[in-house]
Amino acid sequence: MHWEVLQREVVYQGFFRLERYHLRHQLFAGGWSDTITREMFERGHAVAVLPYDPVRDAVVMLEQFRPGGLDAPGGPWLREFPAGMIEDGEALEDVVQREMLEEAGITPTRLEYITRCWVSPGGTTESLFLYYAEVDSAHVGGLFGLEHEQEDIRVSVVPREEAMLMLQQGLICSAAPMILMQWLALNHARLRSSL
Repeated sequence: MHWEVLQREVVYQGFFRLERYHLRHQLFAGGWSDTITREMFERGHAVAVLPYDPVRDAVVMLEQFRPGGLDAPGGPWLREFPAGMIEDGEALEDVVQREMLEEAGITPTRLEYITRCWVSPGGTTESLFLYYAEVDSAHVGGLFGLEHEQEDIRVSVVPREEAMLMLQQGLICSAAPMILMQWLALNHARLRSSL
């Protein structure tokens, strides 16, 4: 199957960018589609990381205000994990380490790549590179974030079972943490097997 981008134009350029795509693609039934016009949110690509302490069987969680979550069940202070945008030329694992330090004050002892997923491919080109980070959570917690990015982040260590209950109750309701918690549910026995 093939596709063609016939034209791209910038509709808006500010902190983010909105582009209008004119494209067409091959059809499952044969032939080509008519020209399709779609506006796409061009945000860039990001990493999100699950900090897990297999010794304590606990995750390191962040809480921060998210204006997109005004209608979230518990309000716009969402429970998340460290995440951040990838700058041009930056190695993925460097972004993971930078964001973990800036947002939670922790350094991983081991990293494992999980997968890449697209956030909402019908409206944005953004994708997430998901990672697992093994951490020692003994002295983790407090307030973090970069002042110039207006971040106000509360960090806490949450037992895995409690975090899973939060997921089941809908209190973890942002996509990346939901995916990472489900990955942990499938992999925590393996992660703890060497203890």
